[in-house]
Amino acid sequence: QVQLVESGGGLVQAGGSLRLSCAASGRAFVGKAMGWFRQAPGKEREFVAAISWGGGTTYYADSVKGRFTISRDNAKNTVYLQMNSLKPEDTAVYYCAAGPNTRTMRDRVDADYWGQGTQVTVSS
Repeated sequence: QVQLVESGGGLVQAGGSLRLSCAASGRAFVGKAMGWFRQAPGKEREFVAAISWGGGTTYYADSVKGRFTISRDNAKNTVYLQMNSLKPEDTAVYYCAAGPNTRTMRDRVDADYWGQGTQVTVSS
């Protein structure tokens, strides 16, 4: 069974940092691009970042460039999202996802497998 399990969300003050982790089962992870998406209340789900299987290709939403960093450890079947200089507008449920390639995730806001989400709240 395919599973993606996020952790690391929480409450942080503006300007602070959080690191999200996503642990994946083997089938979901091997050969797959991985990504992070988020959805704020009353808004559509949006793309945040994506990374290719080998880690050589990454994409970021303009709103998080220079503040967020996506990385992966294939030996641990885990993908990370380091979030620095957090802003109140970053408040959302963050979802980990696995898909065929990074460009599909970025352009279609779509993936094959999704985690259950973790809440990130940034206070002003």
